[in-house]
Amino acid sequence: MNKADLGDLRFAEGAHLLIKRALINLAYGEEILVRGSAPDLEVQLEAWARAEGHELRVSRKSCGFKIRKGSAQSGRWKGAERTGDADPHKLDGVVETAPRHWGLAARGATVEAGAPEFNFQLVEKSQVWAEEAVRLYAQAVAAQWDPSTAIPWEAAFELQHEVEDAVVQLMTYLIENEAAALIVSSRFVAQLHPHFREVMQLLAIQAADEARHVEVFTRRALLKRDRPGLSTVGGQLSLKTLVDEPDFAIASFLLSVMGEGTFFVLLRFLELHAPDPVTRAVTRLAANDEARHVAFGVAHLRESINCDPSLLDRLAQSVHRRHETLRHTGGLNQEVLDALILLAAGGWDHNSLRQGSHRVMELIQDMDLGRRSQLARLGFEEGKAASLSGLHTRNFM
Repeated sequence: MNKADLGDLRFAEGAHLLIKRALINLAYGEEILVRGSAPDLEVQLEAWARAEGHELRVSRKSCGFKIRKGSAQSGRWKGAERTGDADPHKLDGVVETAPRHWGLAARGATVEAGAPEFNFQLVEKSQVWAEEAVRLYAQAVAAQWDPSTAIPWEAAFELQHEVEDAVVQLMTYLIENEAAALIVSSRFVAQLHPHFREVMQLLAIQAADEARHVEVFTRRALLKRDRPGLSTVGGQLSLKTLVDEPDFAIASFLLSVMGEGTFFVLLRFLELHAPDPVTRAVTRLAANDEARHVAFGVAHLRESINCDPSLLDRLAQSVHRRHETLRHTGGLNQEVLDALILLAAGGWDHNSLRQGSHRVMELIQDMDLGRRSQLARLGFEEGKAASLSGLHTRNFM
């Protein structure tokens, strides 16, 4: 028989740990002998054994106490539940519906009966899950960059006054769009059941990406000027439709697929035509992050559509609804459009300005093609994809 010799050690001093150690490898119904000389040992043993679901009896013959091990469904374990498996790749790893009373428990943990319910809104696997989340989170962690060292802030350059103003205006535009993306991703992190930890972690790191983008775009805007540029009513109204969207799937679609997919093309354009090394670096690094955001949005929505094909209709309706809301607004800030033309032109002569205008027109066509491609990946047929892409907000995001 296993023994636990406690000496004069009291429960408050760790005596119960020796008992638990003696019991740990025993089967249900097997016994250990406990000896000790602490004055309150019997009282403490009785309370502890009852709480743990074990049976205690005094052993006069052995001058001690015998504890018979209880089952895993007795004592404080009675009614407890396993929260799936920690490994998301196992068949029972991620459950289809995460009960709210699992609360903040780690996936794979055992939850004691009577745990409180949390008001998580996103509890269905089909609402949030993407197998790609595990890989994309690992990629995101490895790809994090430090704004203070990744950007050549000390690089010496001087731009023409109008060109610097154009850069400041574009940075101002980028800041408010990234702020909207930060708010949207942060809001849904707070609604997501922690059972879907990989998705929660990925959304959290996306929010961190957006916060970093706001930082570097702000720093570039103020590098040579003392204030940002113009923010328009039309731009704010367009972004408000994203911030106000309550449905996770629709918000992911409008932001990550339609908006950030378009934004990625814009950032690559700015990287290509950047007039200075700082602008080139901030747009390049931000574009790399946005590509990952788009990848998760597409992966998550494809899996959601596989579970519920009617979601395609809801996504299409959201584009029409947003278009109807914004059809009387001014669309893209004219100052932003002019800034894009000036950077793409690279000069003030007639041919350069004409070429800059043509390049911006090509940019808008590339954005349209990119949206069509992403829509096709989600399952929209070619004509429908073209129609929906054409209805996307003129504010790009």
